[in-house]
Amino acid sequence: MELSGTSMMAAMLGAVEDAAPVDAVEAITRELAKALDARSASFLIADFGGRALVRLAHAASGDAGGHDVRRRHDEVATVLPLDGGPMEQTLRTQEPQVFAGGDAWTVWAPVTERGEAIGLLELVLPVEPAVGALVELGRVAHLLGFVVIANRRHTDLFEWGQRTTPFNLSAEIQRRLLPGAFTCEAGAFTLAGWLEPAASIAGDTFDYSLARDLLHFSLTDAMGHGVASALTATLGVGSLRNTRRQGRTLVEQAQAANAAVAEHAGAGSSFLTAVLGRVDLASGVCTLINAGHLPPLLVRDGDVEPVRLPKNFPLGMLPDSTFVGADVPLRAGDRLVIVTDGMTERRAAQLDLHAEVRRVAGLHPREATRALADAVLAVAGPVLADDATLLIIDWYDEHILGRRSRSGADSDRASGRLPG
Repeated sequence: MELSGTSMMAAMLGAVEDAAPVDAVEAITRELAKALDARSASFLIADFGGRALVRLAHAASGDAGGHDVRRRHDEVATVLPLDGGPMEQTLRTQEPQVFAGGDAWTVWAPVTERGEAIGLLELVLPVEPAVGALVELGRVAHLLGFVVIANRRHTDLFEWGQRTTPFNLSAEIQRRLLPGAFTCEAGAFTLAGWLEPAASIAGDTFDYSLARDLLHFSLTDAMGHGVASALTATLGVGSLRNTRRQGRTLVEQAQAANAAVAEHAGAGSSFLTAVLGRVDLASGVCTLINAGHLPPLLVRDGDVEPVRLPKNFPLGMLPDSTFVGADVPLRAGDRLVIVTDGMTERRAAQLDLHAEVRRVAGLHPREATRALADAVLAVAGPVLADDATLLIIDWYDEHILGRRSRSGADSDRASGRLPG
């Protein structure tokens, strides 16, 4: 099995551009299968629940087989739960996995961009791939990630495939408030967020944006549940993004969001708690504002301690509120964990959050967020009374050195293999 790099990439990109957005992924996998004489080539996209992969295919007739199969017209989505096997190992380690079975070899390669695990490329080959071929397949899988990112702007196909549970209106609104990628790796830091929704959406959000020398982030929790809560969250997040993009200070962002929620949602009748943050990537100084929210947790040298910050009213509670922040100098190896009260109140109060944060300390933030969400579900689920949302930032203090990645991920920062 051989891959001729430049010509192979050119053929795949040409096939993608000639295809409709709904056919883009199948166009690239067809070209790949042809070049490798593969028996099959598939793309498996990570579902929004974070606990399964979904094989998307177009099938005019016949049975798609597999586990849980959904259909929309001629589109077929086969749900493959993560079970600790080779597919989950590939996602965790961000390294291709090879499985020999009968007279064929199955290869799974991570489809990742800046640490965001988009899914897997799955190939069934007639011969065992050489080490060099696996490296090249990793590059192809990385390219596939950009194909998905580019083409999902033009179609609902990928969004439909990832929704293994239906969305109501408030969930639809809330989804639009979240960032396009839940994970971001950079030289100085790795960040990941997660939202485990309640049965009736409770208005939680997280957001971030990376500038040249600054990382902006926020985590908010709107009052109430359902559409009203989602609309309050929309006001808050929309204002924070607007002022952030104008280059306003963190205090100015808080003041503008406070005024917007108070004016349009009604002062005192609706509000949102928030933690707003900005990290100077050159110095490692993290500026934080706590607007009526749970304090962030700082994990340093194995200890977990709340960050003591000045107290401020929630955004929108009082129209004339002023806001005060504080600076927290980060050290290499620090982890910042920010959660909403869905992680700590009602039935979730049974969870020893500090102990769980210590337990997942060795995991990449991408896996750590989901492990903490699983821990909350274990004590307060299967249906949550309140959204459980969290944001984790690992600080490396390597802004000048830059990121060292291979095929979309820094494998040195990846979680280790699952035991067994």
